Order: sequence, then structure tokens, then C-alpha cells
Amino acid sequence: MIEIGILFAVLVAFVGAGLAIWRLIGGPTQRRLGLVLRITILSLIGALLLSLSAWKLSNARTFQLFGGIVPRVDTTEPVVALTFDDGPSSQFTEEVLAILRKEGVRATFFVTGKGLVRNPDEGRRIVEEGHELGNHSLSHQRLILKPYSVVQEEIESTDELIRATGYDGDIHFRSPFGKKLIVLPYYLSKTERLNIFWDLAPEGYPETAADPDSMVEHVLSEARPGSIILLHVMAKRRTTSRQSLPGIIQGLREQGYRFVTVSELLATP
Repeated sequence: MIEIGILFAVLVAFVGAGLAIWRLIGGPTQRRLGLVLRITILSLIGALLLSLSAWKLSNARTFQLFGGIVPRVDTTEPVVALTFDDGPSSQFTEEVLAILRKEGVRATFFVTGKGLVRNPDEGRRIVEEGHELGNHSLSHQRLILKPYSVVQEEIESTDELIRATGYDGDIHFRSPFGKKLIVLPYYLSKTERLNIFWDLAPEGYPETAADPDSMVEHVLSEARPGSIILLHVMAKRRTTSRQSLPGIIQGLREQGYRFVTVSELLATP
């Protein structure tokens, strides 16, 4: 997000500086200095407001400029979607699959293209066990301030890698780092894709993410029908996330929830 703020600040400051120089060329000294001061202040305020607006827009979980964004599905059915970002991983994919297999749960894995290139067998294993694959871009870079061609390549090349695993279902997309601004939403809109976000991310709170029981408690207290749960279970540093997974599944089941894939959740009445 820093690059967005810098871009807007530079653009606005450049315009303001240009106007200030133009005013300096003519007119009484006192008047020129007053105009320069006002233009400078307005430029700084404008840069700040534009940067703040861009930051809020890029991080918003319920709004984007083009196309559809889904943080949860509005339903009364007691269903939730369990989603995992990144990977697949040669170290942790089987551990996660074993938990899901034991609990009889299907989930949606938003994988990266680079993860599939490094670990194609793990990608195929996810599909063979009945789970859904989603697109989390090729390189997992922030797709803001990127040209259309880069966004297109990041997404479509990952689609090809997902298809190479044998997966033949719908491929949904999730923004890397949850970031989006103009070009990415425009591409998603043109290709009739939804941007799948989340309404539950227990790792986003330091006091929760440090303890598996706290993560479980957070999810159980905040879950609603149609919730989309986000976890990162493919990284070495996410031990607590993997440890929390059985408790999250069992606890939500005790509350009457069923687990579905993102595609199934989107089709829920």
C-alpha cells in the first residue's frame, strides 16, 4: 500500500508545485507568497486524502470498483466454507489433508502457481481427495499498480497449472494479501470472476494467532451461516493454525454447521 500513497502524493505534489511556480512568475511578492502557501497546503491535504482513500479501497473486504466481491454468503443455512491460502507445500499438505480426511470435511485451497510448479504431486493429491482448488495468483505478489497484461498472466497461467492437476471444477480467485484497486477488479469483471474474500480470519489478531485454543474460540464465537473462514496452514510458522484445525471443525459441527466448498457455498439458497 505504500506505493499507492507515494504515487498519489507525488502526482498531487507535482501539480501543486507546477501551479506554485506559475504563480511565482508574476504578481506582487506578498500575493505570490500567499498563493504558494495555499497551493502547497492544499496539495499536501489532497495527497493525504487521496492516499487514505486508495489505502481504504485496496483493503476493503466488502467493496471493489468493478465486479463482485464475496466476504460471506447471505444465507440462513448452517453452512461454512473452510479455505486455505498459499501452497501446496511439500511439508504440510499431507498433514492438513489427513485432518480433513479424518473429519470428513471438504475444503477450498487457494493455491499459488509457484506452489504448484514446486509441488505438483501435492496439488494432484488435494484434488484426488475431493477438495476444491482456487486461484491465488502465480507469484503471490500484490496485484496493484500492475498493468493488465501482468494481472492476466498471473491469473491465467495459474488456471492452467490448476487444470494440470486434474481439477475440472469452477476456479475461484482470491487476491494475494487481499489487495485490489483498479486493474485487478477490472480484469475480474471482464472475465466474470468473483473475488472471494472472508469474514473470519483468526490469524489476523496477534493475541489469537499465538494460541490454537484462542483461534478455535474466536472462530466458534464469530461464525455465522455463510461464513468463509481463512487460514494459512502451508507455512512452517503457522503451526498454531494447523493445530487449531481439528478444534475448529469439531466445534463448529457441535454448533450444527456443515462444511462446504466455496462453489457449494455460492450455490446455497
